[in-house]
Amino acid sequence: MIASVSTVADPIVEVKALTRHFGAKAALDNVSISIPRGMVFGLVGANGAGKTTLIKHVLGLLKAEMGSVRVFGRDPVADPADVLARIGYVSEEHDLPGWMRVWELMRYTQAFFPKWDATYAEELRVRFDLDPAAKIKHLSRGQRARAGLLVALAHRPELLVLDEPSAGLDPIVRRDILEAIIRAIADEGRTVLFSSHLLHEVERVSDHVTMINLGKIVFSAALDEIKATHRCLTLHFAEARVRPPQLAGVLTWEGAGHEWTAVCHGQAAELQAAAASCGAQVLDKRVPSLDEIFVARVGTRIPAAAED
Repeated sequence: MIASVSTVADPIVEVKALTRHFGAKAALDNVSISIPRGMVFGLVGANGAGKTTLIKHVLGLLKAEMGSVRVFGRDPVADPADVLARIGYVSEEHDLPGWMRVWELMRYTQAFFPKWDATYAEELRVRFDLDPAAKIKHLSRGQRARAGLLVALAHRPELLVLDEPSAGLDPIVRRDILEAIIRAIADEGRTVLFSSHLLHEVERVSDHVTMINLGKIVFSAALDEIKATHRCLTLHFAEARVRPPQLAGVLTWEGAGHEWTAVCHGQAAELQAAAASCGAQVLDKRVPSLDEIFVARVGTRIPAAAED
């Protein structure tokens, strides 16, 4: 499947038929994505699904084995200086030099980015409540995340790449990253590539969602379209059933006896008509969560231990 969004302008990120092996394992299998300017593009999947490998190709840290990667129309491996100067990057590790103080980290990072906005950097430092004299190694995990986000944002990047940025963080820091910052960046016409296994967070902030599993894209669409074309229906059958009926559009069933719940893909009216045609009464209908849709599409839930 190609994860794309139609746009008149050239895409910020365009990956075509990207394949990557580590030994015998295919970390990415014929993956294609296209991300236009000004969008929050959510990439979801379990740990090990291929999200970070894809991001490393976008950053030019890995060279395409097969296929192609273009960021701002350029090959990030062949032209890393031009590409990386326009990207802000935050990862799960928040790997910052522990011996530096916050003000030293800001000054050090500024040297790499000609478009660094010192006034904006100071605004972010104050907003994130970071003591300029504090050493990075003495900051809490949440404070290190804020510091990493500060240096990723202060040069006002055209593309902000977030790779599992909120894993292990408290809800307040998550709110800072996932709402105030992401939305502000997108509203300025900038672009965000947001990768996470925390599907409820991706659902809260993304414009477009791509699901990846075992290195393959299994589903990709605008979030509004996903919500408009998926339903969770709870059906009651007059006679108890050993197994659910075959209904067009049903992705997965759960239940027993008289009552069964289905996650479906299709138009609501058509789904309800199909249920009525097999003698079922609709007890409840709702829009499923992104997590429920992921399970229905992939056939497995992201492990609870990975959900933080």
